[in-house]
This record gives sequence, structure tokens and C-alpha cells, in this order.
Amino acid sequence: MGESIKLIANNKKAYHDYFIDDKFEAGIELFGTEVKSIRMGKCSIKESFVKIEDGQVYVYGMHISPYEKGNIFNKDPLRVRKLLLHRLEIRRLTGKIREKGYTLVPLQVYFKGSLVKVELGLARGKKLYDKREDIAKKDAKREMERDFKAKNA
Repeated sequence: MGESIKLIANNKKAYHDYFIDDKFEAGIELFGTEVKSIRMGKCSIKESFVKIEDGQVYVYGMHISPYEKGNIFNKDPLRVRKLLLHRLEIRRLTGKIREKGYTLVPLQVYFKGSLVKVELGLARGKKLYDKREDIAKKDAKREMERDFKAKNA
């Protein structure tokens, strides 16, 4: 009975810059023209980040292009948008962010049925040497795949 999931935007940079320890699904408060624009795939979360203020969760820097036929109903493409989570989840996230130096980053935006959802990652920042390690692993994997293809060709 699983609802269909249609990916809209992905934040690959988050996996490069952070260790993702946990993932949460949140709803997002949007206007009609924004939903229509997202349906057309015009959404970016590359530079976005999440903050918790006064017990509410907000996403900053999420870009939703104005809907072409929306004229006066269009909102600011970079406006701050409220994320919808249960109060208990917000409390738990607030605790983790305060104590361990975690941060929240949006990982992807997708449709779950007819609802727009944002996947949040509870993330720890990577140091430069961690990033170098990841790049070295990726290069080694690519090299092995190249050798494998050469042998089987």
C-alpha cells in the first residue's frame, strides 16, 4: 500500500560535506503556486539549511522558481518556509543539536502521494581530511570498475 514517491530535488553536496547520522521526514508549508512549480521540478536545495526557532523548524535558502502562470500569486522564490514536524520530534532534534554539535540539512524534496515532503538529515560536519578520504575511496572504486570493464570487454 506504499504511496508513490517522486523525487524533485536532491542535495548531493550534503553527503560530501557532512556525516549523516539520522534522517527525518517533514512536511512543508507551501502556497499553491509553489506546489505547481515543484510539480514541474523547479526546486533547488543546494544552498539551503534548517534552523529551529521558538519550537518551530524553518528551511532557509530553498529556491522554488516562480510559477509561470502564477503572476500576482507568486511568492519570493527564496522565502523562509516552515517545516511540519511533531512537537516531540522537534524537541528531540533540538536536544541533539544543542549537545553534540549536530546540524540539520535538507537532503531531498519529493512528492509522497500528493504531499510535498522534505527529508532532513541530522548531520555532523566533515573535516578536510574526511573529505579527502571519501574522494580517495571514490577514485579507487572508479578505477576498479574501469579495470573490470576492460577485462570483460
